[in-house]
Amino acid sequence: MSTKSIDYETFSAMLRQENIVVDAAEVQGILCGMLSGGMAATDQSWSEALADVINQGDAFSPKAKTAITALFNEVCQQFVDADFALRLCLPDDASPINERGAALLVWVQGFLLGFGLHQADLTGCSADVKEALEDFSEIARMDEEMNDDEESEQALFEVMEYVRITSMLCFNELGKPLLDDDTSSTSVH
Repeated sequence: MSTKSIDYETFSAMLRQENIVVDAAEVQGILCGMLSGGMAATDQSWSEALADVINQGDAFSPKAKTAITALFNEVCQQFVDADFALRLCLPDDASPINERGAALLVWVQGFLLGFGLHQADLTGCSADVKEALEDFSEIARMDEEMNDDEESEQALFEVMEYVRITSMLCFNELGKPLLDDDTSSTSVH
């Protein structure tokens, strides 16, 4: 498992430089949602679908495509890692609490969007996944300012951890591990 993950600030800055109006949290959230909703990791259409959603349908520049593909590959690896390795691409702990909270909300909104692109029929989903999606919908609608105190920090940490674990649980139920994908392809990208 790689110990270095894609940095929120660096990735978000690259997106701005490439005139893509979303941040790293939203991109990772969408990718996680797509994979958790049942998109195969070897399905190459993810890039076009993502471009439609975040880049007005225009193809990504080579620089953006390389960076986004690296993030996609990292997410794929973290989802299949046995030790719940998913790391949310959010501002670091030194960032103001409301900035981190806002990024988490955007991540969750992205997850719901990506999930919906690949899982329109929830009738076959477990009660746990349905509840998780309801919880994510509630989280995505939160907009109150948080105090910069220990209690708020703890609450934000708990919600972040819930989102992280829950997205992995959705992937474990509906996602397609690499071995179940098209066996003619061995590449994740």
